[in-house]
Amino acid sequence: MTTQRTSGRRKQAMAAAGVVAALLATAACGGGGDDNEGSKTGAPGFDAANNKVAQASLAKKGGTLKFAGAQDADSWDTTRGYYGFMWNFARYYSRQLVTNKTEPGKTGAELTPDLATGLAKVSDDGKTYTYTLRDGITWEDGKPITSKDVKYGIERVWAQDVLSGGPTYLKEVLDPKGEYKGPYKDSSKDKLGLKAIETPDDKTIVFKLPKANSDFEEMLALISASPVRQDKDTKSKYGLKPFSSGPYKFQSYQPGKSLTLVRNTAWKPASDPIRKAYPDKITVNLFSNANDMDARLIAGDYDLDLNQTGMSPQGRTTALKQHKANLDNPVSGYIRYAVFPQSVKPFDNIECRKAVILGADHVSLQTARGGPIAGGDIGTNMLPPSVPGAEGQKYDPYELNGANKSGNVAKAKEALKACGQPNGFKTTIAVRNNKPAEVATAQSLQASLKKIGITVDIDQYDGAQNNSIIGSPSNVKKKGYGIIIMGWGPDFPTVQGYGLPLWDSKYILESGNNNYALIKDKTIDGLFDQYTTTLDDAGKAKIATEINHKVMEGAYYLPFVFEKFINWRSSRLANVYTTDAYSGMYDFVNLGLKSSK
Repeated sequence: MTTQRTSGRRKQAMAAAGVVAALLATAACGGGGDDNEGSKTGAPGFDAANNKVAQASLAKKGGTLKFAGAQDADSWDTTRGYYGFMWNFARYYSRQLVTNKTEPGKTGAELTPDLATGLAKVSDDGKTYTYTLRDGITWEDGKPITSKDVKYGIERVWAQDVLSGGPTYLKEVLDPKGEYKGPYKDSSKDKLGLKAIETPDDKTIVFKLPKANSDFEEMLALISASPVRQDKDTKSKYGLKPFSSGPYKFQSYQPGKSLTLVRNTAWKPASDPIRKAYPDKITVNLFSNANDMDARLIAGDYDLDLNQTGMSPQGRTTALKQHKANLDNPVSGYIRYAVFPQSVKPFDNIECRKAVILGADHVSLQTARGGPIAGGDIGTNMLPPSVPGAEGQKYDPYELNGANKSGNVAKAKEALKACGQPNGFKTTIAVRNNKPAEVATAQSLQASLKKIGITVDIDQYDGAQNNSIIGSPSNVKKKGYGIIIMGWGPDFPTVQGYGLPLWDSKYILESGNNNYALIKDKTIDGLFDQYTTTLDDAGKAKIATEINHKVMEGAYYLPFVFEKFINWRSSRLANVYTTDAYSGMYDFVNLGLKSSK
């Protein structure tokens, strides 16, 4: 997930607003009394819901759960949505064959049956996956959900010309040659012409992969694998009112303003082992100003932030001082970093890339992101902590959290000499204008690189135009963007669900590209190919570690932080916990309120 790939779970679109001074002030602030002290209103204490369940037994049926957000979803259509919070929220009104466990921390990233009676029966050397659907699963009008509805929902992923935006893993794995044209161009009568999925009866669905992929079931747990009923498919307008297969349905939606879900009375609790469906109603109100939103959260008008990207500097300063017991400080699963496109000279030379990595002041970059609490631990490599095979700060090949923590001018100048630029050079940093923390990191990098003779211009571009500006390698080269500032988190918690779009040469695209460094490394490509056919977890983790080492050895990236957030939960919330399944967000699906009022 980027923060923006059309971005992934990544897509946590909106970082909070603020300026460097506010970030520095917040980084220094500890705030607010004993971490474990409950607030006057009964909140369970600082970090009480971080990888563990707070107020588990206090959830009551009923009441209205109130979300506030500073950004709407990219789409509420299950095929098109790609923001992390959308994937989390969409489970209120959509179900999948399998989904993530509703448990805190790492366990939440494991898979469990949802519409299916069990996890897949895998045969044919990992190329055939068979599922049986549960009894009693229905649409919001009471009609049964069938295997054909699941197949049709997945086929919509092929209709990228009409439904652009969401993840396309299923398309790439089930139809690598691109032979199927999607349901809207399907010439078969029933519009179910995708040969890789078979529906021998209404209860059975069989996936036939041309080539084994050990993460295939992870892909089926994505929201893009939700069923869609053909007679309710309004194509490009489906995101305005999706037809519910879950415990809640759309009552009203005003894009950019508000969303209200109410109970789906046709949903049968006995058919759904995942969803407790505590609240009677779920509301979302959207704000244009993150500071206003945080003030309303602190005042108790809302229960939590829809976007789950952390409080704004102003809000978190107040919250840390006065309401620390209502806060959690999870690791987000994102890495924030700079990346060096090899098409822009002199970054085609590894020593020039190393000069920037060694010359950067990593403490200053961490501070610009929000410091150790609101920014995260200093990043030392490119594999997020939630991905099996990650080594965290133990793997630090450039000593970014050690000898070179504050920037090593002497070593950086040696690297400049080795790359034939002993007096330094000029380059441009590309940074999104709607991400204040990214602008702050660009300014930090600019200041530290000046000390080694590298002169940097900062070009702030429209963050909404990500795909066409930095996602276009020809534009990057034309503009001379030698350094791009970005962030990325896993679509699903494996090296494939995180690193494939970033590091595999097959993913270099003319538009919407995320392999910004233009990495074409046969060893890395070969390791990804090996990974997809490796079925044991230990073997997969070992390959993930090797891929990360190869990426770091190439000096394509300067990691800033293993990101952390300061997230707010109201004192009314019960059964609240963070989960690795959604990059350290609160798991929305089973939140309840302590009182039904």
